[in-house]
Amino acid sequence: MALKATIFKADLQLADLDRNHFETYPLILARHPSETDERMMVRLLAFALYADELLVFGKGLSTDEEPDLWRKDLTGNIALWINVGQPDERWLRKAAGRARQVVVFCYGGRVAEIWWEQNRATLERLKNLTVLKLAPESTQALAALVSRNMSLQCMMQDGEVLVTGEGDPFRVEPVVLLAPSAA
Repeated sequence: MALKATIFKADLQLADLDRNHFETYPLILARHPSETDERMMVRLLAFALYADELLVFGKGLSTDEEPDLWRKDLTGNIALWINVGQPDERWLRKAAGRARQVVVFCYGGRVAEIWWEQNRATLERLKNLTVLKLAPESTQALAALVSRNMSLQCMMQDGEVLVTGEGDPFRVEPVVLLAPSAA
């Protein structure tokens, strides 16, 4: 018998000063049996950084054809495709052909650095790709917040995220490894 996903609820209060976006999102996250708390919380952080009413979680690890998060426009075209981890560069090329904007949140310390070194040359050719790297300290602090019912606050300003949950607030500063050039 296959293991089922574990369901988590998150009440996410956002104050994104960079985008002038202030909202509370009641979210339900399904964590695949093979997914870690750290990865699930990176997905939640990705949601916070790109939040709007059309952004939704994909089917997750069980489906290769969908990203971790995506936003489709009103015509059904994919406006934003977000992946977490170190996706295969062939998969990212395919995503870049299907979506207007593709974002990767890589994490994992040395594993993320090796992935970037191995794929950098190929990924730099994708004109609609953004690659953000998260420090291990940040993703571990996010994972420490996991509970079946979470209440989190995220305030974003100047590329930094102040995360408040149970315990002391902490900062997450995604490092931009690759960003689309202004055309």
